[in-house]
Amino acid sequence: MTRWIDSAAILIGVFALWYLAWWGAGDSAITPPGHTLRFVVYLFGTDDFWGHAWATVRAFLYALAISAVIGIALGLALGLHRFSGEVMEPVLASFYTIPKVTLYPLMLLVFGLGISAKVAFGVIHGMIPVTLFTLAAVKNIPGVLIRTGHAMRLTPMATARHVLMPAVMPEIISGLRIGFALTFLGVLIGEMFASQRGLGFLIINGINQHDVRRTTAVIVIVVTAAVIANSALLALDRHARHEAT
Repeated sequence: MTRWIDSAAILIGVFALWYLAWWGAGDSAITPPGHTLRFVVYLFGTDDFWGHAWATVRAFLYALAISAVIGIALGLALGLHRFSGEVMEPVLASFYTIPKVTLYPLMLLVFGLGISAKVAFGVIHGMIPVTLFTLAAVKNIPGVLIRTGHAMRLTPMATARHVLMPAVMPEIISGLRIGFALTFLGVLIGEMFASQRGLGFLIINGINQHDVRRTTAVIVIVVTAAVIANSALLALDRHARHEAT
């Protein structure tokens, strides 16, 4: 019950701040909640919007799958090989801090316009946090677990399945939750700069045409979808940590 009350209070606060922003900036910068929500309903009834939405979802799913597979595999490999992990961890952390927009000309040159560039933008945003979380999880595995696996004469595959994976899974899920958000951000940025399809394109096109109503509505849709997905992943993260304990 308390969680529902807190959620309602946050929602009321968001709408209050939204009204204050509209009252201070006017219709030239943002549309009020009522007008925006009505336009959201209108967008949901158009085939053009769903075409752009599907373009974003498709690119995001590709990018998320690539980020997860490469990130987990690389994190496990670096975590199991301590020297490589100690060398690569600061390198990856340094690359993680670079504003990825600066890589836009290179991405555009290599992948061109279209879904490939969007997927690449998503991957370079989401892969590194998954790798770093997985690497940290493997490094922090208690040595007693490994020794127990050896004492039980488990094969390397059995050790990975029954010892390593349960121990690192909570951290991997946390990394995937962060990677999910950053991959989505990367895909949207890719659509803004390197595509003519997708929700990111609708946002930047609305800004260029000064279509405040459309821009605000699409941003609300994107933020709402991201919050719902992140809440679901957060619940999964908590469940995994509870199971681990």
